[in-house]
Amino acid sequence: MDMDPKELLRSLFDLAAAAAAPSVCVPPNLPTPSRGRTIVLGAGKAAASMARAVEENWSGPLEGLVVTRYGHGVACDHIEVVEASHPVPDAAGFEAAQRILERARDAREGDLVLCLISGGASALLTAPASILSLDEKQDINRQLLACGASISEMNCVRKHLSAIKGGRLALAAAPARVVSLLISDVPGDDPATIGSGPTVADPTTREQASEIISRYKLSVPSAVTSFLNTPEAETPKPGDPRLTQVETKLIAAPALSLKAAADAARAQGLSIIDLGDALEGEARDVGLAHADLALNIADAGHNLPALILSGGETTVTIRGQGRGGPNTEYALAMAMALQGSARVHAIACDTDGIDGSEDNAGAIIAPDTIARAQVHGLNPEEFLRRNDAWSFFSALDDLVVSGPTLTNVNDFRAILVT
Repeated sequence: MDMDPKELLRSLFDLAAAAAAPSVCVPPNLPTPSRGRTIVLGAGKAAASMARAVEENWSGPLEGLVVTRYGHGVACDHIEVVEASHPVPDAAGFEAAQRILERARDAREGDLVLCLISGGASALLTAPASILSLDEKQDINRQLLACGASISEMNCVRKHLSAIKGGRLALAAAPARVVSLLISDVPGDDPATIGSGPTVADPTTREQASEIISRYKLSVPSAVTSFLNTPEAETPKPGDPRLTQVETKLIAAPALSLKAAADAARAQGLSIIDLGDALEGEARDVGLAHADLALNIADAGHNLPALILSGGETTVTIRGQGRGGPNTEYALAMAMALQGSARVHAIACDTDGIDGSEDNAGAIIAPDTIARAQVHGLNPEEFLRRNDAWSFFSALDDLVVSGPTLTNVNDFRAILVT
């Protein structure tokens, strides 16, 4: 291994994000044109860069509208790009979703509706069911983000309280041909979960949505409870004849990004331990488990140096008033558990470049992380208690700040054991 550990880990993160760049994964997956119009619709953190990749590789006329997160916009010539709030939706996302629905309804037989969906679409594509106001939808979304629910559970609730998610966008476009290109940010790469599946049949039920609301003790308007007891709340299911003109393509996924990092690490002489791309759980708990694993590998002393890779999406149950996201919280808990081991370095980042709602992708830890914190008078236990990992790593200048990567294939974690 020739590179400095921190430089190596950061380069592997950059490679993982680059492997899922829309300029790489969109062109080989574009469909054949239809005889009618081509209408591009989309949502997600990668939606604008996906739209640009379509424009650069499409020979015929195009029109359309995509919505992406603030700061993730890319200039397009024929496809309108709207920026909106994530992870809590705002009026800009609400208005864009209404316009996207209108464009879908305007499609006719013979037209091609090309849908570009990536992580973040669920919050950005906000069209509440008729019984909900935007303010009420925002409040439910905040509660889902804070309660520790998994992404699948959050999306189940979102789909059944939406006029556009859970296959409803595809219904609006019928009988036009619908082709969806998906960049996955969810464990398992289930198309029905990516962005809450606006063009994909939904196997979850309104009864499950009600159970999730009850289990996490979410405070919802009484109209929501009543609505979920009606057939109107149900989404189209697999086999629905109205979705026969829908084709779905998964064009980028976390496993491919982990493979890119693994290939580069092997070239540096590292052995690879791949924990998979679908890890979930409380971020601090996963950090503790990975610290134990790294220490055990170091103690065993076999096949070193080694790199432990993993993807997926951890969650944070918010108890404090600090700043941070799942990746920084994972890294802080891990650094505490490693107790200054001289043989372990690690990085934890979100491949979209944004950890939670902060300006960093994640953080990097080294054998001296806790010792330097003590020199600065920082108590790591206190920062973890108040969910303030961003402030902890910011004080140490150990945040990873990449800026928006314009893609999103979930968390990337790499642990170097020497």
